[in-house]
Amino acid sequence: MAFSRGTSPEPTPAPEELTARMVGIGMSFAARAKSDADIESTLLHASALGMDEGDLRVLAVLTTWLGVHHAHVNADRLVRLVGAHSSHRVRAYWAAVAAWLKKDRRLARLEGAYEGPRSDLLPTGTDFQVARRGEDERFVGSKLRVPTGTLRDRSEDVVSPEAMVRRHVGYRNRVLMGPSFRADVWTALEQAPDLSIADIARKASCSFATAWQAAQDFRLLRAAGESATRG
Repeated sequence: MAFSRGTSPEPTPAPEELTARMVGIGMSFAARAKSDADIESTLLHASALGMDEGDLRVLAVLTTWLGVHHAHVNADRLVRLVGAHSSHRVRAYWAAVAAWLKKDRRLARLEGAYEGPRSDLLPTGTDFQVARRGEDERFVGSKLRVPTGTLRDRSEDVVSPEAMVRRHVGYRNRVLMGPSFRADVWTALEQAPDLSIADIARKASCSFATAWQAAQDFRLLRAAGESATRG
């Protein structure tokens, strides 16, 4: 069967699994971490939990996380996942994030994921809350209207980049190589060096060619290291 790269979001994980993934990528919830959690799919599922199911605690921590860690997100993969998501509210959130983090030009394509009218975060009472407290400055002028104080922004709700480098191999490789598919292939190979190229490409959600080239480099360095050890 020919290789194909999936573009649709995975099914929503069970609540305890999603919590473990969120903790694994550096969100401070009271649960055991899944240390190898996929970053982009976790971000997408967290946004759906916040926007479609009304979990403002999760949405607040997600938003704080993005403010701290967005530079190490694989933007190409995130754009693909968001664009394939069925919820217009989820896409509106990510369009608003792109407007907020506009200095990160990699995220600009997220604005095109939602072209509808401006959405209110709260199902009711937004006019009153905005009139009383104003809008969250992160989302002013974006596709999402958020009253100030609705999404609290506390640095202690997420771990630092330094801590993420120590605890998440994929994040560390993105720091070393840039937030790219090559870095994600490298992570997949570190975890399972004997995977086929097609399986590596599927695991990293990248093209066969990207997986093949990164795998050649990984295996070259591995062979060189083994030769040096024998010498």
